[in-house]
Order: sequence, then C-alpha cells, then structure tokens
Amino acid sequence: MFHNLRQLPKYRGLIQSLVARELKARYRGSVLGFFWSFFNPLLLLVVYSFVFSYVMPPPANLGNYSLFLFCGLLPWTWFSTSLIESANVLISGGNLIKKVMFPAEILPIVTVLANLVHFLLGLPILVAFLIYFKTPLQLAELVWFPVVVLVQLLLTIGFALILSALTVHFRDIKDILANLMTLWFFTTPIIYSWQNPPPQILKYLNLNPVTHLAVSYQEILYFEGPFGHWKWLIALGVASVLLFLLGYFIFDRLRDSFAEEV
Repeated sequence: MFHNLRQLPKYRGLIQSLVARELKARYRGSVLGFFWSFFNPLLLLVVYSFVFSYVMPPPANLGNYSLFLFCGLLPWTWFSTSLIESANVLISGGNLIKKVMFPAEILPIVTVLANLVHFLLGLPILVAFLIYFKTPLQLAELVWFPVVVLVQLLLTIGFALILSALTVHFRDIKDILANLMTLWFFTTPIIYSWQNPPPQILKYLNLNPVTHLAVSYQEILYFEGPFGHWKWLIALGVASVLLFLLGYFIFDRLRDSFAEEV
C-alpha cells in the first residue's frame, strides 16, 4: 500500500491532463463552455434568493439568508458531486484500468480535483456578493480558508476511494448513494444554523464530518467574530488523513479485481 502511495506524486502530470480532459468533456458542445462554472453558482444563488424571499420565509436571526445558504451550499456541491461521480468512475473508465501500468486510483482523485476546480471558480461569485452586501471579511479568519479546503479535499478523496472501489463489486451503491446524499444534506447545517438545528438531529450533528466543514466555511466567510470552530476543524483534519489512508488501503486491496469486474 505505502509503496503505491509513494508513487502518486509521479503521476501528477497524468492527473493534470486527465483533470483538464474531464473539464473540457463536461462542457463540450456547450455555447458558454467554462463560463458555466461561473453561471451555475450565480443561478443557484438567484434561485435560492427567490425561494426564500417569495415562496417560504427564511429562518430568523441569519441576516442575508441567501448568502448564508450559499456559503455552505457551494462546498457541499463539490463534496456530493465528487462522491456521486466517483462511485461510477472505475466502471466508466474500464478501458483505462484494464491497461497493466495504469494507476486506477487516480480516476477518483481526478474526479474530486475536477470538482474542486468548479468549486474554486464559483468562489468569485460568492465573494463578489459578500462584498456587495458588505459582509465583513477578516484576514485573521481568511487564513483558515485554505486549511478548510485541504481538509475537505482529503476527506472527499478518502470517501471517493472507498466508494469507487466498492461500487465495482456492489453496483447498487451508485443507485443508493444519490438518496443517501439527499439525507446527508438535510442532516448537515446548510439550510439551518449549527447553533439552532432541528432537535431531532442535535445529538448526531457533531458526528457528521461535513457539519464541521460547513460551519467552518460559514464562520470564515459569513459570520462576524473570531473563528471559533478551529478545534473541530483540526480534529476533522486528523480524521480526514486517517480516512484517506483507510480509503487507499481498501482501494489497494481490491485493485487486482477491478479489471476482471468492469
């Protein structure tokens, strides 16, 4: 396992080219192309602003609720899309992993990194609206932002490795996963505040790793005051490293069966 793990940096050129190919393929034939990476977050913000302004009242004491929602929704989209796409990535990339020297683990990693690019391209839209609505951004809190992104990257890759490896043998996972992600979304403090969650899930909230990612983004980008969630973030960072190693271990143990199963 550790021998294969040490080989990953050698594949960075291949990973970069596959990420670029993935991004080009996603918008091939589209008139706007890469501009959809900017327009999709903007349209999402407009939709939620309309819903919570004219269709249903937003929760109280959250100020500009659309911005609060968007601070959690943007990283959630990166996380959920990466997991859903990773579940099927080895099956759809069967021609590649049947090649003797091809490192299969880079396929779920490429999926996560491609969605990371979309997340980063959506950030200027969020920041522009934060500035427009005069939401205070403090440098002391913003220095934590790359740390949150890195923790989410490790966490997402860990889950992606496990899901991609298991789905090769249990194809039902990719069908169950979409429904599971919907449940996961509503048990994460994205549409409600971490400080005032539904009482039914209160005791389980801290066990949800995405809770601490969402709250970290919200405290850094939206709420005023010091970044008080840093202890949870560091604990999640350690857990994410362990999950990444566990995911790579499971992937490495099952890799010999991939070519036969796909």
